[in-house]
Amino acid sequence: MKKFVLNIRDSLVWLVKWLLISLGIGLLIGLIMSGFGWLVTWVTDLRQAWWPIIFGLPFSGLLIVFLYKKAGIESANTGTVMLTVREGNHKVSFKLAPLILLGTVLTHMFGGSSGREGAALQFGGSLGDSAARHLHLNASSGHILMLAAMSASFSALFGTPLAAAIFPMEFISVGVMYYAALVPCMISSFVASGVSVLLGVHRTGFPYEIKNLPAIYSTGFLKAILLGVLCAFIGMLFCEALHYGHLAAKRLFKNAYLRIFVGGCLVVLLALIFQSQTYLGLSEGLIEQSFAGTAPPLAFLFKIIFTILTLNMGFKGGEIVPSFVIGATFGCLMSGLLGLPVGLAVACGMCGVFCAVTNSPITSILIAFELFGFEGAGYFGIVVAISYMLSGYVSLFSDQRIVYSKFETRYINKLADSDYTDVRKHNDMKGRVTPEGDRDPGRTRLRMTAEEIEAQKEAEQEGK
Repeated sequence: MKKFVLNIRDSLVWLVKWLLISLGIGLLIGLIMSGFGWLVTWVTDLRQAWWPIIFGLPFSGLLIVFLYKKAGIESANTGTVMLTVREGNHKVSFKLAPLILLGTVLTHMFGGSSGREGAALQFGGSLGDSAARHLHLNASSGHILMLAAMSASFSALFGTPLAAAIFPMEFISVGVMYYAALVPCMISSFVASGVSVLLGVHRTGFPYEIKNLPAIYSTGFLKAILLGVLCAFIGMLFCEALHYGHLAAKRLFKNAYLRIFVGGCLVVLLALIFQSQTYLGLSEGLIEQSFAGTAPPLAFLFKIIFTILTLNMGFKGGEIVPSFVIGATFGCLMSGLLGLPVGLAVACGMCGVFCAVTNSPITSILIAFELFGFEGAGYFGIVVAISYMLSGYVSLFSDQRIVYSKFETRYINKLADSDYTDVRKHNDMKGRVTPEGDRDPGRTRLRMTAEEIEAQKEAEQEGK
């Protein structure tokens, strides 16, 4: 009985602690990110009203590189946040918080093609890590606070609190959910979302509610399966293009100043060739065109190209909104080819491509529900499931860790990479993971516990 009472007391103390912390972090980040979202919208309107401003993109890039070098955080990105939460042997500089927001605003103001939710994740991770140190939290609580701050940042900008609560817990280590952070992430996410709604950044309801869908048990379901397959391939194409584009950019232009200046010039040149700002900034207008069925057929490919030139050359923002735009425009194209209702195909394209590039199926389904309503739940679910399975082990985030295989109930523990073309070779590895003390060249492995090493040995013996 005494043990029971003590457990109840400890649980209530934990709950009160995280209620207070999550409420505070949700309010603070909700205010900051709402202001950031408003600022991105304002500079976007400014650029669209006065198009010559895009000629300043290369020079804004020079300023971004200078600021990051001056702060000593040239290599800081979303991967830094992921490594801090997962392995605990990294620290996210507080300098990243203001600089990622400023860099993103400059990128959008002068016409770079990028998103903003990636910036939100970095901002949340940086602010959460700094807050944890000032509150003198232990390592575990500090990581939970980082996840809660990331949820709040994503929620305030994107307006999907349920998906935002789950996303940080899901995407860092695929196959493992950090459930200890569920309550803090959920509270901070809804508080931040509420702040953004009160300030007019978002509204409640479904932004793109999908209705009048074909029956789930019909040929439409088979077409949705095919769409899921295609979304996986488009997601892999986007990830591969970013991966190889990043390597090529660094190989061709070793100087960061030269690299970002050339990248800015190329984006401006393409915009002049297209004689349009359609593919600059967030390109949210393409999503509207997609739902109307009027998006250009190759818009998804052009958005990939613009985004690669922007982000791989050193500009800031993120890849998440571009992935939604790519998915929406691809879904619009496939609606005509597959004979699916345009709204359904666009919605499935958005959540399918997002899942393929983030390896986050639960978040993808929740985003679909919060953006498009529940009438198409069966279609959303099958597209996300197929896209997740067939997208292999690529990711927008090179530091994302795939803990369990997508094809078997097997522990693989590998970093997301570009080996999707060699799945058979991966399967032949029989789930071998580098034991504690050994290291594979170029890989940073999570340490295995004694129980995991023993389980691996038993599995290998059974395989023989």
